[in-house]
Amino acid sequence: MEKLIQRIMKDLDCSREDAEEVAKMEMKAKGLKRYEQAEKPRKKTEKKVELDKTKVEILKYLVARMESRHCFLEEDEWDFEHLKIKNPQKEITFSIGEDEYSLTLTKHRKKKE
Repeated sequence: MEKLIQRIMKDLDCSREDAEEVAKMEMKAKGLKRYEQAEKPRKKTEKKVELDKTKVEILKYLVARMESRHCFLEEDEWDFEHLKIKNPQKEITFSIGEDEYSLTLTKHRKKKE
């Protein structure tokens, strides 16, 4: 600490009190984490997601049933508009009249024992 104070006094040409204050601030600053941007950006690795064939087939089946109006709903008069698979193994979106809906298919993991 004394060496640091002497160096600060010499470099800044200031009193010992000022140098001690600057030295304290420098010591605190050494404990802080510094976040600097790297010169080279990191390479982004692409995640390859394998589609769950069962989920894909379930969603295709539901969309086909909805398009052909052989609904699983009680009222066959419902007209599904803008029917599309938003995510091939997860979500179907559609509208009935002015209302918009989505169905999300979730596969649950096996419970650990």
